[in-house]
Amino acid sequence: MPVPREMFLSNVWRDGIFKDKVLFCTGGAGTICSMQVRAFVALGGNACITGRNPEKTEKGAADIASVRAGAKVIGIVADVRDMVAMEAAAERCATELGSLDFAIAGAAGNFLAPMSQLSSNAFKTVMEIDTLGSFHTAKAVLPYLVQSVQKHKNSGKEEPTGTGGRIIFISASFHFRGQPLQAHVMAAKAAVDQISSSVAMEYGPHGITSNVITPGPISGTEGMERLSTADARSVKESKAKIPVGRWGEVKEIADATVFLFSDAGSYVNGVVLVVDGGAWRTTGADMGSTWKYPDFFFSGAAVEGVKGGKKSKL
Repeated sequence: MPVPREMFLSNVWRDGIFKDKVLFCTGGAGTICSMQVRAFVALGGNACITGRNPEKTEKGAADIASVRAGAKVIGIVADVRDMVAMEAAAERCATELGSLDFAIAGAAGNFLAPMSQLSSNAFKTVMEIDTLGSFHTAKAVLPYLVQSVQKHKNSGKEEPTGTGGRIIFISASFHFRGQPLQAHVMAAKAAVDQISSSVAMEYGPHGITSNVITPGPISGTEGMERLSTADARSVKESKAKIPVGRWGEVKEIADATVFLFSDAGSYVNGVVLVVDGGAWRTTGADMGSTWKYPDFFFSGAAVEGVKGGKKSKL
C-alpha cells in the first residue's frame, strides 16, 4: 500500500535532486531504512535494497518503487555477514541500475538482555550483523562511490550533475553514556561509528563523505517494539524524559538522510548526526517504569513484554 508522502518526507526538498542516481541500502525493508530509501526514490532516484528474508525484501522493493512513477527499486537477498554476497549485491546494483552513487549501511539486530542472560552467541550475532555487516557494506560499495564522485564532483559548488559518492551508517546512542541491557549493541554501534570515521578520513580525499545517523526513539518502528513495552504508563514516562517531549517520526530520519546526501551536506564528513530530540542527553542508567534500575539486576528476572525479549542462556 502506498505511503502518503508526508509520512516519509518534508515538503522543503526540491523534486528531482537525486534524478538518475542510485542508492544501495542494506536492511532496506526495515521500518526506518525503507523510509530513507522511499524519500530518495521520491526525489528522483532509483535504489537497491538488501535483506535476508526474500519475501520481505522483494515486497519492500515493490512498495518503495510505488512512490514514483517509473522508479526502479531492486530487492536482493543477501546476508551482510557474507562479504562475497555483499560484493555480488553491489555489483548487481551498479550493473542493473547503471551506477551506485549513495549507500546506507542499515542492517542491524537488537534485543534487551542483561549481561547475566546474554549468551556469547547472541553477543556475537549482533556484532556480526551490525559491525561486520557495516564493514562489509562499506567495502562492497566504496569502489563504486569513488567512481560516482569522479562524475559528480564534491566541489562545494552546485554541480550540474548533482551529488554522489556518499555513505551513511545507521547507529545508536546507547554507548554515549552507557545503557543497561544493551552491552551487545553498545559494543557493536561504537565500532560502527569508528568504521564511518575511518571511511571519512581515508576516502575523504577522493571527495566521498561518510557520516552516521543515530536515531532516537522513533514511533512505530521495529526497534521500539524490541526496546519498550506498549503500556501507556511506560510510553508516557519515556516521552517525558525526552527534551522535546515526544518520540520521533520516521520522516525525521529520512529528512536527515536527504540533507546528508544533498548539496546542503557536501561539507559534512565524519559526523555523528543524532536525531533523537535530545534524548541521549537525559538518559542513561534510568530504564523506565518497567525495568527499574538497579532493582531489576538484583531480581534475576528475564526481560519480558517486548518483542524478542526472551531470556538468553548463559
